[in-house]
Amino acid sequence: MKKIILLPVLLFVIAAMPAFSQTYKTTADTASLNKEYAKVSSNIADLTARLNKAQNDLAGYTSKSDKASSDAESTAMATANKASHATNGSVRDARRAKKEARRSVKDAKDSRRADNNLDDQNKKISKLTEDLAKNQDRLKELDTMRAGITETNQQ
Repeated sequence: MKKIILLPVLLFVIAAMPAFSQTYKTTADTASLNKEYAKVSSNIADLTARLNKAQNDLAGYTSKSDKASSDAESTAMATANKASHATNGSVRDARRAKKEARRSVKDAKDSRRADNNLDDQNKKISKLTEDLAKNQDRLKELDTMRAGITETNQQ
């Protein structure tokens, strides 16, 4: 029963998709077309600037992530060494090992945070790239509509 209802709804949505985007066909629509064209061009410039900044910042996030990972790994090794000495050592060695373990946990958390920041930056870059492509496609559509209006005016 759900499939029977879903099919007409799906067909309606697919058929209505072109109706949702604005189309300009006459000379009276030229002002609106120019206004949207300027808006889309401005969005493209803004997205391009934001994308360039995000890509430039990516190198910093990568280096921070690599450094944090290496720090976490080295403190984990140091903690293992301290712990092995503390098992046969004095109370002082055990305290030092405990302190080193805390430092190791802190470094591991920092490494995880740096990796998350790097992932977030990569997601931001992909989102900006996707938005930029959509705006560029819309700009091409507007160019086509503008050419169509110009062609009808010349006839």
